[in-house]
Amino acid sequence: MPYFIAIFLSVSLLSGCQTAYYSAMEKVGVYKRDIMVDRVEDANQAQQNAQKQFTSALEGLKALNQFDGGDLESAYKDIDSQYKNSEAAVNNVNDRIAAIEDVANAMFDEWQQELALYKSATLKRDSQRKLQTTKLSYNKMLTAMKRAEKKMEPVLDTLRDNTLYLKHNLNAAAIGSLQGQFTSLQTEISGAIRDMNRAIAESNRFIGHLKK
Repeated sequence: MPYFIAIFLSVSLLSGCQTAYYSAMEKVGVYKRDIMVDRVEDANQAQQNAQKQFTSALEGLKALNQFDGGDLESAYKDIDSQYKNSEAAVNNVNDRIAAIEDVANAMFDEWQQELALYKSATLKRDSQRKLQTTKLSYNKMLTAMKRAEKKMEPVLDTLRDNTLYLKHNLNAAAIGSLQGQFTSLQTEISGAIRDMNRAIAESNRFIGHLKK
């Protein structure tokens, strides 16, 4: 099967599964708006977890910089563990944001389509106005999330570089060579955490908007 056809079928199946999921949830009284709130809250928690993991990774590199004899293999394993945990935390944030985008597309498409069903011009205008303000709030939140998501990549890159370098250079001189990485990582993590906090603040405002 050609590659692009396989990709198309995979996306179609995933889209179909999501549509069936939303329909099933609606039958038990859980609507897309409710799912959206849950997923935004999950993304907030994922970002908070990523912040904690990044801070832990920074502490690990700080301890490595202060290394003064001991088990080099153990030092490498600790940094490798910090990198893997950070990678998992970032992947979780990415997945949570993708899940938000999925339900948002479904919710806004449905809302737009249902505008055509109104008989009352007044109610239709009011619903259309609320759709537009909700989209604006959502886009502001998503932009903040994407900005924070992008800031996580340099953190992972630095941690990966440190891990790979130590893996093939397990000696005290190698640790000395990594000392300059600490300041760089500290700056990257500070920037990522700052943007994640902004994204969380926007998320909370969006949730408040949906719950009005």
